[in-house]
Formats: sequence, C-alpha cells, structure tokens
Amino acid sequence: MYRHHSLEEKKEIIRLHESGSSMCELMKCFHVRDHYLYILFGRYEKYGMDGLEKFKERKVTNELKRSVIEEYEKDCLPLWRICVEYDVSFASVCRWVRQYKHGGYEELLRHGYRGRPSKDMGRPKKKEPETELEKLQTRVRRLEAENALLKKAKALMEEEESWQRGSGHRPSRH
Repeated sequence: MYRHHSLEEKKEIIRLHESGSSMCELMKCFHVRDHYLYILFGRYEKYGMDGLEKFKERKVTNELKRSVIEEYEKDCLPLWRICVEYDVSFASVCRWVRQYKHGGYEELLRHGYRGRPSKDMGRPKKKEPETELEKLQTRVRRLEAENALLKKAKALMEEEESWQRGSGHRPSRH
C-alpha cells in the first residue's frame, strides 16, 4: 500500500541520491517505485526544496488534460516527466491516458459524477402552504389522521375490556 513520505524523508532521499546512492538502493530503502523517485528528483530540480512539499490542489481544466495527452502522444515522454512538467499527480496522468485510450478525447473531457449516486434519504423539506385554503386542507388531513388513530385506539381498548370480562371476544393480534 502506498504511503505518503514526510518532508524529512524526501530530503533524505535527495541527500542520499546526491551522495551517490543508486535508484535501486533508494527504492529498496524507502519502499518506493522508480516513477516516484523520478518525480521527486524532477520537482527538486525544477523548484528546489520547495518542490518537495505537497502542492496545493487546483481545479484541473480540460485544456490541461488535452495538453497532457498531446504531450504524451506527440513526444512519447515518460509519464513521470509529464507529471513534473505540468505539476499533476502520477495517478491523474495515468487515469487521463487510460480514459483517452479507451474512448478518445470524448471520454477524457466528459464531465460526470463518479462513484455511486447519492440517495435522497433525508426528510422531505417542509414548505409552507401558500394560500389559506391549502393551510386549511393540511389541517383537515392532519385532524382526520388523528381522528382515525383515536378510533383505532378506542376499538382496541374496547376489545381488550370485552375479552377481560369473558364475553368470548379475543383481542386482535395484528
């Protein structure tokens, strides 16, 4: 499983690389893949120590996606180099390339929600009746429901009393 490395670990990787450690040694020591190291070294060359810190998230535009794919297709650059050049994550570039290969620019630039659609599980929003007639109709419905509930409760109580008196009627089990 991938884990994020602290700024100190990244600085240590850079220090070891500059002192002559090989890529294989760094990969084994820090349990990272080669593209991670290439991106780290590329950002260090481009921005210095500031390049090792996490970048702020930004809104990715269709223009950026199109530029990344054109660069990938035209120049056959490795993905890590494109990540460094455009300051985007390796996972994003891989996803864009996969989408482009699967469905072209149409699929890549399609806007849509990802994941499972949300369910409307909340309580329905109450809105105030707009007219006096609607207010009265709402009140009548509420009173009718209350009246029906009271009738049901009264019938159940009478049935229970008649059963207790021994008249032969048994209470409902529903």
